[in-house]
Amino acid sequence: MLELYAIADGKRAPGPDDPAAVICMDEFGPLNLQPHPGKQWAPIAAGKGEQAAPRRRRRRATYKRPHGVRHLLAGYDLSTDRLYGHVKVRKGRTEFLAFCRYLRSLHPPGVRIAIVLDNFSPHLSTRTDGRVGAWAAANNVELAYVPFYGSWLNRIEAQFTALRYFALDGTDHESHREQASMIRRYIAWRNRHVTDPRLRKVIRRAETIKRAKVA
Repeated sequence: MLELYAIADGKRAPGPDDPAAVICMDEFGPLNLQPHPGKQWAPIAAGKGEQAAPRRRRRRATYKRPHGVRHLLAGYDLSTDRLYGHVKVRKGRTEFLAFCRYLRSLHPPGVRIAIVLDNFSPHLSTRTDGRVGAWAAANNVELAYVPFYGSWLNRIEAQFTALRYFALDGTDHESHREQASMIRRYIAWRNRHVTDPRLRKVIRRAETIKRAKVA
């Protein structure tokens, strides 16, 4: 897997059987409809404030959550520095393979790609379900799995930190559609502003913290 990152970073030329593009993939969630703490919870106010109009709103209680959860299936293409994501109700093997087909479509069929994954069970082939391995073999895809307890090696993790910081912190969405719309808007903004100093700062900090946890 480190060899794949070396290819993606341009530190090593790909060999005849090596992938030309590397995509890091993982699930983000579960996405609940609940208040997310963040700086936005303290509205700007002048002076000491008044008892009838406090400076800080009280977060609503969420004892009951009847709307279920959603999951973001996301892929980070290292060759183009672009993030992709689909919000789904489930994150089983069927949804995983559907998203992999989408990632495969980002590059021509003749271009071999590698998808970096963790060891979540829907990412694996089993004795009773060999769809994952069969699909990869038939579509010129190499599946690279990070070691157990080594999810920090997946470079999409830092991208999730930035997504949480820019799109979810300080929010309290009323519906999953509203929350999913915010996530899609962030991904579109992020792909248009890959060199934004604020974005790069959050990502660099997240990468440093994840490396330090296992140092």
